[in-house]
Amino acid sequence: MMLLRSLVLLALVTPAAALAQLRWIEGTHYQAIAQPPAAAAQQQKIEVTEVFSYGCPYCFQAMSEIRRLKASLPADVAMTFLPASFMPAEAWPMFQRAYLTAQSFGIAEANHERLFVAIWETGEFPLVDPATNRLRRPLPTIEDAAAFYAKHSSVSAADFVARANSPEIEAQMKRADQTVAAWKVPGTPAIVVNGRYLVNSEKVGSWDGIRQLVDYLVGQERLRLKLPMPPKR
Repeated sequence: MMLLRSLVLLALVTPAAALAQLRWIEGTHYQAIAQPPAAAAQQQKIEVTEVFSYGCPYCFQAMSEIRRLKASLPADVAMTFLPASFMPAEAWPMFQRAYLTAQSFGIAEANHERLFVAIWETGEFPLVDPATNRLRRPLPTIEDAAAFYAKHSSVSAADFVARANSPEIEAQMKRADQTVAAWKVPGTPAIVVNGRYLVNSEKVGSWDGIRQLVDYLVGQERLRLKLPMPPKR
């Protein structure tokens, strides 16, 4: 009983930030990234990044939770997406190329969830054979991705393919792979806060917990960068 009373008293007198520090343990609930990015001179936006692939069914299943996470972020935090490529046998490099190409045209965000749905729900995009529930052979190509984006945007398939095969996109793919490797991402979906903290979702255990941990880590970054608190939405 005395222990219970002590814990209740501690909760009453301890600030929320300190309680969060007691709850979230580095090395258990999140990992500090050994080689964080160089600090921008005038960083005004903290980034929360999902490492994902359109070829990943777990990323599709997490889609609504990622949407909720994005909606919960403060005004000074940006949600970003980094495509992984470490499953060539499931067309992940092609999807990485497609996302980065769509991003370069400014059409990635508007079609992000649409492509997930087209692959894993409606079958509009030819990755999974609905008759067998297995990956199609041959795997879809960048031309298939170009046709999808041409259908849902003003970018022509020919322009999309040309951009997709450009040196600029090749360089972006290389940087994406290097970043995923530097972050030591074990699988997808993965959440990284400002290139400095990798969330251990298995240890956190729930999406509610992930949102709370992300909020804590964002607060840590805000303090480190000496950024002011944003106005409430």
